[in-house]
Amino acid sequence: MKSKSMNWAVGLALLVVPILAVTISSMPALGAAAQKLESQRNPEAQARKLEGTWRVQVTIRDCQSGAELRTFPALLTFAQGGTLTETTTGFPPAQRTAGHGFWQHTGGHGYSAVSEAFLFSPASIWTGRQRLTQAIEIGDNPNELTSTATNEIFDTNGNLILAGCATAVASRLE
Repeated sequence: MKSKSMNWAVGLALLVVPILAVTISSMPALGAAAQKLESQRNPEAQARKLEGTWRVQVTIRDCQSGAELRTFPALLTFAQGGTLTETTTGFPPAQRTAGHGFWQHTGGHGYSAVSEAFLFSPASIWTGRQRLTQAIEIGDNPNELTSTATNEIFDTNGNLILAGCATAVASRLE
């Protein structure tokens, strides 16, 4: 009798285990499919999503005239929950750390973000910090954004020593 029960249990396990494995392994795909379906049903929901990593082209501008001063690439990563990490080629790596900050939805397709990074001299001496304050807009294409920003440089005592303006365009890293 034990032999038949054992055979039945083994047979059931051989049937159930592969079904569970397929079901569990397909869950991420089912989640992605559900998100895609939701974004097709409600394009506004997708358009409002800032989360993810973006390739950014930053343009430093004269604040009075708006004239372009220089352009360089950067990366911005907006994490779920409102944290932000950014890396830029606007400074040599030894003179500026990655920026860390926060972001929030301001309504419609708009967001705001603030990040800060530490600055160093060529001799590796801490000289202050940089603070970027951005107004971000995601347009009709949910994989593209534009931004206007203020750039403030503070010394090690927190005194503002330089302020500037910037604009940016970005595309979602996929």
